[in-house]
Amino acid sequence: MYKGTVLTVDDDDNLQLVIEQYLEGDGYKVVKAGNVQSANDIIGTSQFDIILLDLVLPDGEGLSLITQFRSQSNVPIIVVSGKSDTTEKIICLEMGADDYLTKPFEMRELSARIKAALRRMDTSNEQPANNKPESDKIQLENWILDRAQYQVLKSDDEPLDLTTGEFQLLEALVLAPNRVLSREQLFELTRDGEYDSYDRAIDIQIARIRKKLGDDNSEIIKTVRGVGYMYSGKAEAI
Repeated sequence: MYKGTVLTVDDDDNLQLVIEQYLEGDGYKVVKAGNVQSANDIIGTSQFDIILLDLVLPDGEGLSLITQFRSQSNVPIIVVSGKSDTTEKIICLEMGADDYLTKPFEMRELSARIKAALRRMDTSNEQPANNKPESDKIQLENWILDRAQYQVLKSDDEPLDLTTGEFQLLEALVLAPNRVLSREQLFELTRDGEYDSYDRAIDIQIARIRKKLGDDNSEIIKTVRGVGYMYSGKAEAI
């Protein structure tokens, strides 16, 4: 069964081949690019469901592609890199990547992360009927959270530029108003894999969401020190 099209951007031909064989055996179509230029050419003519991106490429930095890809679409981006430095991970997430996987890794973990990212993007009938709210639209303070379209709309109907991961995190908080959710709970609600208490990805995404919402004083998304976060603003089904 066809599950989607994956673009892999990496100059390691052997790794590309392993990824291609594994994912195609799992139902995906895989398109490969070995450098920045070929990735740009492919992106300009094709559509993808998810992008796997290495940071070190022969003709440039993968970081520049994160910005470019994110400016064109909200397709999930998973950075697949040999760099394990925490600062590097933070930079990638701040620039718009949805996940970061350090080489070497098991194909099963890569597959699980891809499935999780695609599941977060899926706007079909993934959610059980008995958990579905009365409306897919929720009125926030000065925005409307549209769960069906995976968008947050401003008062002028212009969408906020949220990544898939940011939308999922905001949605999880909004659906539990005035309730403190720990970082581990938020991780489990928005990601697959094993929670790492030293991973600051949730904190980074919260900071980005606040900035985009104009919540500079943390009045809408409150930090509960030592525990997690709480949405304390308006949240009414419309």
